[in-house]
Amino acid sequence: MMKMKRKILALTFDDGPSPDTTADVLDILAEYRIPATFFLVGQNITPDTEPLLRKAVSLGCELGNHSFSHPDMTALSPYEMSVEIDETSKRIERITGKPTRFFRPPYIAVNEDMIRQIPLTFIGGYGINDYDQNLSVEARVSGITDLAADGRILVMHDSEGNSRTAEALRRIIPLLLV
Repeated sequence: MMKMKRKILALTFDDGPSPDTTADVLDILAEYRIPATFFLVGQNITPDTEPLLRKAVSLGCELGNHSFSHPDMTALSPYEMSVEIDETSKRIERITGKPTRFFRPPYIAVNEDMIRQIPLTFIGGYGINDYDQNLSVEARVSGITDLAADGRILVMHDSEGNSRTAEALRRIIPLLLV
């Protein structure tokens, strides 16, 4: 694990919100008083998950756009891109009261049409494919801590059923705070 001097990095979560994993992640973040950014899939923003997002905002977390249905945006027409972005941004703004500022493209796939069409700041990051259910908690912990470096954006996933990432997060945060 790389020792960080300044300890400035961003924890981000893609593919949520989900009633189980997002709730666990928020509890861990609250325990350590650490904000994160959640890149949300619009179809997952429902009456059941809205309270989780309100909690995230109350903890100082940022809510970003990750499209409405998680398609490969590079294969969409400009109109389809707009629909994916606009509906998700509307749902986020309804919760936060503020316009959405950031977009993480699904699969981090980007093309020139997207850059022209999507009026949000694109955010990438470093991840370890923790959406893979075969990746152990230990592999998630070591993978994320090995990637940790000043100024980096770390990508994890709070999708439904991804409890191993929540378990790993509980171990990751103390290691990053050293």
